[in-house]
Amino acid sequence: MDPESVFLNGTVGAGKTSTGEALHSLLAADGINNAVIDLDGFRRSWPAPPGDRFNHELELRNLRAVAGNYRDAGVRRFILAGVLEQPAEVDRYRAALGGGKLTVIRLKAPIDIVQERLRNRHEPKSLELAWHLDRSVELDEILSNVRLDTHVVTTERQSPNLVAQAVRALVGW
Repeated sequence: MDPESVFLNGTVGAGKTSTGEALHSLLAADGINNAVIDLDGFRRSWPAPPGDRFNHELELRNLRAVAGNYRDAGVRRFILAGVLEQPAEVDRYRAALGGGKLTVIRLKAPIDIVQERLRNRHEPKSLELAWHLDRSVELDEILSNVRLDTHVVTTERQSPNLVAQAVRALVGW
């Protein structure tokens, strides 16, 4: 059986990781095998190579290896939390997961709510907060323009569990 995967796409602070964890828990509670993968950790190394600002190639290599291990253990449903900015990348992620269906769902919240979440997550006046605030606006614009997503789900004032239920319904799990 080919894997079935959902890619939770969105700007920083949109709720991708929280929704992924909630979806994982919903599926596990119903006895449905799955793996949740927060892609941020798969690319976190320094320095990034020239021309690959976000260590994208390393992320894909790591995903390919880890997804293979999960498939060997019987996992057939993957939940990815990350950022997809270019149409050509969809097929690269599908291939790294071992093929099968990949549904891209954009999690979307108004930028003021996203930035409120970021202010709660990072130290006030830190360089990290400033970077994330700037990146949230940049990514929101990129993702709005590129429209890679099969579906868009609002995360505005909803709990991760409610968002995960909506995502689950959309992918038919």
